[in-house]
Amino acid sequence: MATGDTPLGGEIVDALKAAGIGHVAALPDIVTSAGILWRLADDPDIRLIRLCKEDEGVSICAALSYCDKRAALLMQQTGLMDSLNAIRAIAVEYELPVCMVVGLLGKEPDRPAADSASYGVRIIEPVLDAMGIDRLSIETSPDVAQLAPAIERAYAESRPVVALIGRRIER
Repeated sequence: MATGDTPLGGEIVDALKAAGIGHVAALPDIVTSAGILWRLADDPDIRLIRLCKEDEGVSICAALSYCDKRAALLMQQTGLMDSLNAIRAIAVEYELPVCMVVGLLGKEPDRPAADSASYGVRIIEPVLDAMGIDRLSIETSPDVAQLAPAIERAYAESRPVVALIGRRIER
């Protein structure tokens, strides 16, 4: 893929806003920090909630949904794996719209996650499938168009969704 196809942080932040996201709970992530997290920190329209652990973000996003506020959780796949029990209990079993944007650390840009040399990247999609969690992949700039409708669907159907970011996001 050409470098010009790489999604920009502004496109992803705009998609979050288009879906009505007003809060983002986040931990720094090498894949998304420069392009998304730093941009969110400067955005007056989105409240950035800094976390110590990713599973805190699952609870915060779920709680905000009870207050008719939309939130997203920004993390990397290692944090997603660390938070599986919270995601299972809160998002899946209680059927709550926990929307996660997950950077795939170590994913090669020239191949699908399922074909990655990184075990931690390769297992993400099968784990999400086993849990029945909807997912989308954001690899190129045009893929960003899937994000707002996926978040809208998550809130309409009260179910979790994960957007997998497979390339380093630039500002």
